[in-house]
Amino acid sequence: MLKNITLSAEEELIQKARQKAQQERTTLNETFRHWLRQYVNAGIHSSEYESLMKSLNYAQPGKTFSRDELNER
Repeated sequence: MLKNITLSAEEELIQKARQKAQQERTTLNETFRHWLRQYVNAGIHSSEYESLMKSLNYAQPGKTFSRDELNER
């Protein structure tokens, strides 16, 4: 369900944003919804990254491998 909200900005900025959205074949509303989703999910991606790095903590950087080690299967 979509809910209306009211935002305020300079008239010239809104006009330029609408023109840019039109050039991108979208609307200012859709652009805002896209931005809002990214804004809300920004923390999620960083926490996923941190979880991934913790799961890879067994890998120690800096070790060099011999040719034979690199070719082992």
